[in-house]
Amino acid sequence: MRALIVRGGWAGHEPVAATELFRDFLEGNGFELRVADTVDAYAEPGDYELIVQCWTGARFTPEQERGLVGRVRAGAGFAGWHGGIVATGYEAPDYQFMVGGRFVCHPGDFVDHTVAITGRHPITAGLSDYDVHTEQYFLHVDPTLDVLATTTFTGDHGAPETAGAVMPVAWTRRFGAGRVFVHTLGHSPADLLVPQTRTMIERGLLWAATGGD
Repeated sequence: MRALIVRGGWAGHEPVAATELFRDFLEGNGFELRVADTVDAYAEPGDYELIVQCWTGARFTPEQERGLVGRVRAGAGFAGWHGGIVATGYEAPDYQFMVGGRFVCHPGDFVDHTVAITGRHPITAGLSDYDVHTEQYFLHVDPTLDVLATTTFTGDHGAPETAGAVMPVAWTRRFGAGRVFVHTLGHSPADLLVPQTRTMIERGLLWAATGGD
């Protein structure tokens, strides 16, 4: 199998260090990796089974957007975490439709909150709710997502309008013949090393590539 990792954008999310955390895992599961430090890779995305994106703040050209969205619709998996997948491509409507969620804000910046595992899915099998101290992403989301984990907002941190909002933290989405996996945690490599988060992302990468239930 072949995987394309596209990384760059805002340096605060440490895209190189973050994606390197999953290199050994992907290679150990039989992936031949190509790493691209430019979104120009999407203009001709090739026959990859999996595309992993970690690029906060991208502004896709129409050609790049068509290449990426078309490849996923044709059968590739697309996966990523945090701002590298949901705080990017705001001017690209087809990209936004494919991903199914976009970042709006994280009240209070780094706060204590709980990730609740919901439903039954191989990505979350055996996992329980867990507590984190990091950004709690408030999103605008597609109502058709297959939500795997959620977080509930309290209305604190100067954002009373969010009180009681139950927000997806991780989800899957079928898109044409392709599959999308998103996890909204992962501001830093330390966040990605939280065992439950890392387990979900590793399983999500494989699910996106193979579609296994």
